[in-house]
Amino acid sequence: MAIDIALTVIGIICVIVGIIGCLVPVLPGPVMSYAGIILLQFSSGRPFTTSFMVLYAVLTALVAILDYVIPVYGTKKLEGSKYGTWGSALGLILGVIFFFPFGIILGPVAGAYAGELISGKSMQKAFKSALGSFLGFLASVFIRLALSLAMAYHFVVAVIPLFSG
Repeated sequence: MAIDIALTVIGIICVIVGIIGCLVPVLPGPVMSYAGIILLQFSSGRPFTTSFMVLYAVLTALVAILDYVIPVYGTKKLEGSKYGTWGSALGLILGVIFFFPFGIILGPVAGAYAGELISGKSMQKAFKSALGSFLGFLASVFIRLALSLAMAYHFVVAVIPLFSG
């Protein structure tokens, strides 16, 4: 029983850190939330099915990938050219390498803006493309938060019966 309590407490911490991580670029939100689910699964209650665990593992991996794709897609959707799209992607990579954690947000925006200026677009059109990158980032935050909150919900629902009886 003591190990179950320890796993649950550490799992709760992971889930909370995961939700915070959706809003703070330094922490991998859904990955932390999934770690909380895994810890609870190691308890004697084993509250989740294998298919549940696999589904949330796949969703967590998919969201991690989309986190890098969506800002580039947002650039393209708001009439960004290939220069803006490539600038957004390059800005993301450089931002993560040189300006982590803020580079995750600022890199794609600055890269899209610079790419559009290089292609000869006006500052106004370049700004629109950069705005697309930023909106893509916000969409990514929303998706991460939704997934982490779903895992938090399942965690709480699973914990209540484990300790109520």
